[in-house]
Amino acid sequence: MSTNTILPIDRQTIVELSKSRREPEWMTHLRAEALELAGSLELPKLEKTRIDRWNLRSFGAYKAEAALSTLEQLPETAKALLQTESQGQTDNLLVQKNSSIVYHSVSEALTKQGVIFTSLEDALVHHGDLVQSHFMNVIGKDENQLTALHTALWSGGVFLYVPKNVQVELPVQALFLTDDAEASFSPHILIVAEQHASVTYVDNFVSEGDLQSLVQNGIVEIVVKAGATVNFASVHNLNATVTDLSYRRASVDQDATINWVIGEMNYGNVMSDTTSVLKGNGSNSDAKIICVGTGEQKLNVTTRAVHFGKASTSGMITRAVMRDESTAIINGITKIEKGATGANGEQTEKVLMLSPKARGDANPILLIDEDDVKAGHAASVGQVNPEQIYYLMSRGISKEEAQRLVIYGFLAPVVSEIPMEKVQAQLQSFVERKLGQ
Repeated sequence: MSTNTILPIDRQTIVELSKSRREPEWMTHLRAEALELAGSLELPKLEKTRIDRWNLRSFGAYKAEAALSTLEQLPETAKALLQTESQGQTDNLLVQKNSSIVYHSVSEALTKQGVIFTSLEDALVHHGDLVQSHFMNVIGKDENQLTALHTALWSGGVFLYVPKNVQVELPVQALFLTDDAEASFSPHILIVAEQHASVTYVDNFVSEGDLQSLVQNGIVEIVVKAGATVNFASVHNLNATVTDLSYRRASVDQDATINWVIGEMNYGNVMSDTTSVLKGNGSNSDAKIICVGTGEQKLNVTTRAVHFGKASTSGMITRAVMRDESTAIINGITKIEKGATGANGEQTEKVLMLSPKARGDANPILLIDEDDVKAGHAASVGQVNPEQIYYLMSRGISKEEAQRLVIYGFLAPVVSEIPMEKVQAQLQSFVERKLGQ
């Protein structure tokens, strides 16, 4: 069934825009093809969430931003998210403002190792073959209307390539900032780790000012080759007028590992889908997700592991705290395919509600097509345990502080896994702000 879709741009405009940005012909053709697809594909069907009722038309238009000469030009809230040197500069950092990259710094040591850390737009020009072989291969442009629109409209973005046997010791960082509702904001992040490589990538999404309605339609694709390890951490903190749509997916080969840490600290509606495809024997995935809902927010958060490889393992922990009249649909999906003998998939989803009007739904799902496997799940939805509050108060702690301690104890399994102390502290700050502590 086709859908009645009002596309945010026409074919001729997108072709001209692609050519003006010196994109290779294959990307121009891909954008145009994806735009046509978007006109016929349906929106994704989410568990217990009518995404078609959300505002999904405010994509904005591409606007090139002036480059920053120094990080001091960033808003204070954005600068606070970065781990910088004393001079206000930092190595191994990309900053995107609205539609385009405005700051790029990479260390000489990283370059000498053969690591490529640049904007995806720049990589198209200088590393086109590498990008073409992986772009929209982990996630298909034709999966639904959102993936097609992203393929057609993406801008800015990150390309991180780590050669075989290279170990990147320090995390690389990216900051995505939006402060103009008329400018498009749909970055694409593409990470490729070759055999036995390792890297840690951390990013923050933040909005500034009184934005009008805007849609962030982003995609993350990660390719983890045999024996490689990728640690991926992302914190989203966008305001109530931004609808945040994020697909993240990793393709994981033999004996390779993907570790996810995701913080959904937005104030607007959120669709978040984080998936590990465990293709190789002995492949591993670990996902830790935290989200906090306030106001009338609607969150649909899915974490998924698909096992193809023998002796592959996956773990998922999701924690959601809901207050006011917010609603959360938390889905954990473990799919073990036929032939994935010895696979082991474990998942836990827990929702803590701080208001009688808040709603939480934890859905653990096991789909098993093989006998010789291990799989387990646990899920709970409830309010703060009054006995825990009473116990803490009996030790001289105020009721407010007791509630705070219980909430942070509930969130600790995820917060403590953030690979950078400053990002961990920032996430803690976001939680405190959203919960009014």
